[in-house]
Amino acid sequence: MKILVTNDDGMSYQGLQSLVKVLRPMGDLVVIPPKFHQSGASMAVTMGMKPIAVKKVSEKPGEQWWYVDATPSSCVKWALDEIYTDGLPDLVVSGVNHGANAASAILYSGTAGAAKEGALAGVLSIAVSLDKFARDADFSAVEELLPGIIEKIIATHDGKFGCWYNVNFPYLPVNQIKGVTLAAQGTQHWLKEFRPYDYELSKKIGILADNLDLSGKPLAEEGEKIVVMAGDLTGDPHNNEESDCILLEQGYITVSVHKLDTTDYEELDRLRRIWQ
Repeated sequence: MKILVTNDDGMSYQGLQSLVKVLRPMGDLVVIPPKFHQSGASMAVTMGMKPIAVKKVSEKPGEQWWYVDATPSSCVKWALDEIYTDGLPDLVVSGVNHGANAASAILYSGTAGAAKEGALAGVLSIAVSLDKFARDADFSAVEELLPGIIEKIIATHDGKFGCWYNVNFPYLPVNQIKGVTLAAQGTQHWLKEFRPYDYELSKKIGILADNLDLSGKPLAEEGEKIVVMAGDLTGDPHNNEESDCILLEQGYITVSVHKLDTTDYEELDRLRRIWQ
């Protein structure tokens, strides 16, 4: 099996290392993360004639490592164009993201964006996330349980074009995880999303600080202030017992399936009946 692996955190993050460890026994790997952290990139592509750096980092039988200085979706595009010249891969897996990508987070997630890009090319694609942002998060539960989940997705997928899978792990020891369950996408939103920039807080969280060393550099031109997005996540009354965010909080690994076609067909039919 030919497997393309990427993420939105970058090459040095433990989530990617753990994912590669899981996938090695399953087939030949091409690992192509973005050069720098790309959280929140969604399905954005690096375009507008912006120069893109590409580098092969290492190669051994059955495993190549590259990076592309672009968005996760662009990493997938580049791999499909430049690496898989003799045929598409059998599987695209993106992650393991540091931080959950349940509910509304998938609208913004670069991890999910890479999976969507794979699905757009007609390849079975899976996004995987762990509900813990810390750089030194423990991925042992993912390493133990993800192989079985991926094997089940492969065995049950019917080849439908445009669908992709989203897997979220709670941050719990294996013996405290309640099980694996199918789920629907929930809804959540963020409050007070913009806060003053704090380099030390960024460094503590482990997001961007290692890739953008802003300490000691002038951050603002005259009259500017620097803020960051770091809001408080809150639930939504539209959620129910099938929502991925609710089940994740309860200690379940959630598996949800999504599609590229975002048309609301029920609303479209309603409008057709009344449109003048």
